[in-house]
Amino acid sequence: MQPIPSPTASPDREIESLEEFDEVVSERGSLAQYRVQAVDLTARTRALLTTDCAGAVFLGCPMDPEAAAHVRATGALVFPPVPGLPFDPYRGRLYTPDELFASLDTDYEATPDARAYTWFQRTKADGDIFASMLRAIHDDAVSDALDELLVDARVVGVMGGHAMARGTQEYEGAARLGRELARAGFTVATGGGPGAMEAANLGAYAAPFGPAMLTEALQLLAKAPSFTPSVTEWARAAFDVRERWPAGGPSVGIPTWFYGHEPPNAFAAHVAKYFANATREDGLLARSNAGVVFLPGAAGTVQEIFDNATPNYYESRGEPTPMVLVDRTHWTERLPTWPLLQSLARERSMESRIALVDRIEDAPEALKRLGG
Repeated sequence: MQPIPSPTASPDREIESLEEFDEVVSERGSLAQYRVQAVDLTARTRALLTTDCAGAVFLGCPMDPEAAAHVRATGALVFPPVPGLPFDPYRGRLYTPDELFASLDTDYEATPDARAYTWFQRTKADGDIFASMLRAIHDDAVSDALDELLVDARVVGVMGGHAMARGTQEYEGAARLGRELARAGFTVATGGGPGAMEAANLGAYAAPFGPAMLTEALQLLAKAPSFTPSVTEWARAAFDVRERWPAGGPSVGIPTWFYGHEPPNAFAAHVAKYFANATREDGLLARSNAGVVFLPGAAGTVQEIFDNATPNYYESRGEPTPMVLVDRTHWTERLPTWPLLQSLARERSMESRIALVDRIEDAPEALKRLGG
């Protein structure tokens, strides 16, 4: 029985591209204890046959059968690619909008995003442990890639409902918020879907451009105000904006296939899409280390408020992070969340880290004040 590779390989021993593979082989002459994720190695047979691979792990790496047999025999673990999947469970990078929306010119239903959702719907309730394992591996790989992306970043989460329509004053306000946060040096992170989430990602995308760009982009997007009845037309409008103003500012979207009726938006440069919604929601809030802005929303946003309040209350993630609720009427009358949040915070350290503001324009200053 061959030895099990050590589980203690550090992140700098991960190889996630062919360029990294070639660099390691050239400079170190060994792949021992490395983890190679989703790299096509079919053209690297000679390197695999002549390089020490003891303790290495190959995750979803296509390779020549001779090379696969050799690296196994020399002490490596090989997890081969899984055929027939509309996603790569071993992926080493976050998604991009172009990747998720490939084939949009045909129709949204032809895209990898829609096909992954169809697979999820078909397998999530069938009790197949293999399918559930693939989902878990995929989501863990996405979390790993997200952590690598956000090292040393000051992340502000922007939460809000998916129903906020393009062309509304509220949508424009959320976009201006995202732009201001990005220009202040924050990494904007959202739930990655439509509505308020898209608006904040759009604002971050607009950050490098002059003021006219966002005004014009909002006008173009208003022609397809919602992802219903047509996700295809809604998404095409966003890609039209991106084509007219390429190379926008970066931000992060963290959506889920659990809500299949909510497509991801095209303005987040980096998309961490999950199958497990609980993992996605907790991960988004946990990574918002510079605070969270909660725009008006419904049940999902209320849940996110208290998902964020709980670790702040117990200080289970360390010092409480700022929480800014926007729209006094919404959070005190329509959905009276603010009074309960105040009661929870009373006489605890999180009391000085929560705020309720009337206007979305007040949120950045409130964040700055609460963050010290």
